[in-house]
Amino acid sequence: MAILPIIELPDPRLRLVSEPVPAVDAAVRQLMDDMLDTMYDAPGIGLAAIQVAVPKRVLVIDVAKEDAPPAPLCVANPEIVWASDEKNVYQEGCLSIPEYYEDVERPQKVRVRFLNRDGQIQEIEADGLLATCFQHEIDHLNGVLFIDHLSRLKRDRVQKKFVKAARLRGGDE
Repeated sequence: MAILPIIELPDPRLRLVSEPVPAVDAAVRQLMDDMLDTMYDAPGIGLAAIQVAVPKRVLVIDVAKEDAPPAPLCVANPEIVWASDEKNVYQEGCLSIPEYYEDVERPQKVRVRFLNRDGQIQEIEADGLLATCFQHEIDHLNGVLFIDHLSRLKRDRVQKKFVKAARLRGGDE
């Protein structure tokens, strides 16, 4: 198990569209395990492989309450096959956009089809926080960040803030 470095805005790799995995093999399971360690260490409730600079359609989620046992979901090649018309608003944050939170409106419920850790096709109907988390992480796999759901003014403001911070750190991103 390893804790991987999380890439942050304005890293252009966050805008890459991730490639499907041909099969869930030992290497993909190792990536899932390392991503879980990274997510729990951060701490967060979801992490897409592109956030650790791996452009594969893999994500991990755990929305268990703090006092409950962990309930990790390891997901490859997820696709939303249905979304409700009803919407929910959650204050979202992102490990790749640290310490920035905004309300985002998304479908309240989604049905997601994916390959599980054993390579078996599964479908989950998720609502509430889990539905939001799935949508947020699947967006990452498509090169979309939660700030893309905000007004242009808010999005531009946060992007400028992170570009400036990267410059001050000496990053050439």
